[in-house]
Amino acid sequence: MKDEFICKENCPHYKIISQVKLTCPNGNAIIDLADMFKIFADSTRLKIICAILKQELCVCDISELLNLNQTTVSHQLKVLRDSKLVKYRREGKQIFYSLKDEHVIQIISAGLSHISEEEEK
Repeated sequence: MKDEFICKENCPHYKIISQVKLTCPNGNAIIDLADMFKIFADSTRLKIICAILKQELCVCDISELLNLNQTTVSHQLKVLRDSKLVKYRREGKQIFYSLKDEHVIQIISAGLSHISEEEEK
């Protein structure tokens, strides 16, 4: 590791550290958060999430849009459902999917905004 990224003097700021400890999530919350971000780490799941970001779609629409078979899409949607990131509704023989709530939209939108910002530099 390069020395330029290390403090030259070991002098922890204990008052600041104490304040940060009060606001940091506990161990279980960190584990749950890491698990949620693992769900976002799969490109197929992200494609599905982006597809339904603004418009609910049925499984066959998602399959056609992403050029994937319905079994693959259905499997990934189950993972997303189990993680409480998407919701569904049945209409006759079709099942329509959308994002669970505004939080999911904000997470994806913030990520897309961030990578767009980086590309512009």
